[in-house]
Amino acid sequence: MGRLLAPLAVLSALTTLASAGLQITSPKAGAKLTAGDALKVEWKEAGSGPGVDDLTTYEAFLCAGPNDPGNANTVIYPITTSGNFAKGGSSAEGKIPATVGGNSPSNAYYVKIVATGAQGGTYTVFSDRFSYTGMTASFSAAFTAAMKDVTGTDGPSTVDTTVKDAADASSVADDEYEVEYTMQTGATRYAPMQPVPGTKITAKTAKPQYPTSSVKIATTNLPIPSIQTTITQSQTHKVTSIENTVAAAPMPSDDMAKFLRRWED
Repeated sequence: MGRLLAPLAVLSALTTLASAGLQITSPKAGAKLTAGDALKVEWKEAGSGPGVDDLTTYEAFLCAGPNDPGNANTVIYPITTSGNFAKGGSSAEGKIPATVGGNSPSNAYYVKIVATGAQGGTYTVFSDRFSYTGMTASFSAAFTAAMKDVTGTDGPSTVDTTVKDAADASSVADDEYEVEYTMQTGATRYAPMQPVPGTKITAKTAKPQYPTSSVKIATTNLPIPSIQTTITQSQTHKVTSIENTVAAAPMPSDDMAKFLRRWED
């Protein structure tokens, strides 16, 4: 009997280790929420993927649209943009205004959590679909048409681009770093390595690094930014320092010493 229990214990331990990942448990599938109320998002570790120990910060958004991100899919309102797994807890809460969405079609809404990996990359999970009542705005005709192909309450599929270990961190997204920032698409963008300052100042006059651009002051609420996470390429420059082994100079013993002793009183 003991021989049988030992392999089972090992199998149970391995299963526990493999069951990481995040699963959004609230809002429930098919729930009907009321606009203007606080939306509470809850999750637990389940399934496969990085767990909270492998993640650092997160953002949560109320979204609406089909499961295809490129097909009339949109972020409706941010629930939180400053979540931190290190602070503990398994929930986030935010009030959703009544003016940000429509009441139909049914089950048009879901929650998206974008978490940042400890080694780099992002881990994006989605909740089941649910509905809202009391919304005062309306969805576009294109949005309503795209939602006709949505059946059931399953949200979009999980997207895991996190770096699994330090060995992968040096090579992740090398191609993305070479693409100009403004030409990239998607919620996660990649910024090139920060330059290392020179050891000498050679410029005689200052000049702008980039041409000037026009600035338009916002008079109404701006749309939610489409860029949610920026990952900067790791710095490869290293600085080596050594101990200064030269002994400190002794205190003066000449007239200067007498001068300094005048101030000891």
